[in-house]
Amino acid sequence: MTTLDFSPLFRSMIGFDRMAPSLENAYRTEAGGYPPYNVEVEDENKYRITMAVAGFAEQDLGIETKENLLTVTGSRKQDDEEDSRRYLYRGIATRSFERRFQLADYVKVVDARLENGLLHIDLVREVPEAMKPRKIEIRGDSGRYIEGESHQEEATRAAA
Repeated sequence: MTTLDFSPLFRSMIGFDRMAPSLENAYRTEAGGYPPYNVEVEDENKYRITMAVAGFAEQDLGIETKENLLTVTGSRKQDDEEDSRRYLYRGIATRSFERRFQLADYVKVVDARLENGLLHIDLVREVPEAMKPRKIEIRGDSGRYIEGESHQEEATRAAA
């Protein structure tokens, strides 16, 4: 197996120390699997995961988030009627599953609904106000800042 070395990136990227284990985990994770799913981008901060869970009822499904990890589980209890059936071909999978999604910081689940055999999970990235870009005021020697005025113009005006 190939080992990826991300140490050159960390020389100029501060606070991304969790990225390397996440990328290595994604590299090892097998694509595809059961149940099939889509990940949609609705806009810059809205996402939707849609999973095909035909045969599962609401009480058979579970959704949990913990430490930026979204886990979707499904478990059907087999009843006696289903055990007594004889199949020529059984192509509809109803086996238990667990699907995990690594969420970025500030992404949270806002809605989940089951309709027509599809489980829709809506996600939103809500960046706190303190994390949003802001303009930093630069003050001159006098401690005053006038936008668009150079330091020399400010000093001349102050002396007059």
